[in-house]
Amino acid sequence: MSGPVTARSEPIVPPAEVRVAPSILSADFGDLAGAVSWVAPATDWLHVDVMDGHFVPNLTIGPPVVASLRRHSSAFFDCHLMMTNPGEYLEAFKKAGADLTTVHAEIGGTAELIAEMRRLGLAVGLALNPDTPLAVAAPYLRDIDMLLVMSVFPGFGGQSFMAEVVPKIAEARVAAENDYDTHYVIEVDGGIDEHTASVTAAAGARVFVAGSAVFGSKDPAAAVRAIRHAAMSAL
Repeated sequence: MSGPVTARSEPIVPPAEVRVAPSILSADFGDLAGAVSWVAPATDWLHVDVMDGHFVPNLTIGPPVVASLRRHSSAFFDCHLMMTNPGEYLEAFKKAGADLTTVHAEIGGTAELIAEMRRLGLAVGLALNPDTPLAVAAPYLRDIDMLLVMSVFPGFGGQSFMAEVVPKIAEARVAAENDYDTHYVIEVDGGIDEHTASVTAAAGARVFVAGSAVFGSKDPAAAVRAIRHAAMSAL
């Protein structure tokens, strides 16, 4: 992999705004197109959890499903690659319709992966597991568009929010504020509902991945709006 690392000059989410990214991991896999249509009136983001059965103990979807969903949606596809070898699939996800791909700092090779995402024209995300300190991502913060702070250990939906990650979110916000050359937005994923969206928004998060709280609701669009309202109210 090769190519220049040229960070964006502006954040992908304006500082005074928030985005809710419904996670299709919690949707009915037999009707994903329907699930996308249910949340479309409330948000223009969609979170796609990609698990390889190696980096995390679960196996989900890949580029063909992303391509199928793209035919039904114009949303911003936020693809979280929980994989040991994401570099082998970045081009396939780009061709399938991904807008942003997020890789985990824990797998290594971060600089090369960022360069390849830039070369492909993908927005760049970097994820940290709950027990991974911000220091691991520090060398790359000027080069990314989004920092994903996991508030559960990745692998399965429906887990409880880990409050101990809130200081890491605040630390990441301060790091961005103190460096003129950083423009990343902070995303949080795991156990997000109205309450935890408010708590993490106050700490500095601006993108909120919600699975069970959205697709476990009788009205997914209303659930998205409620989470967004709770987050905005905390700013």
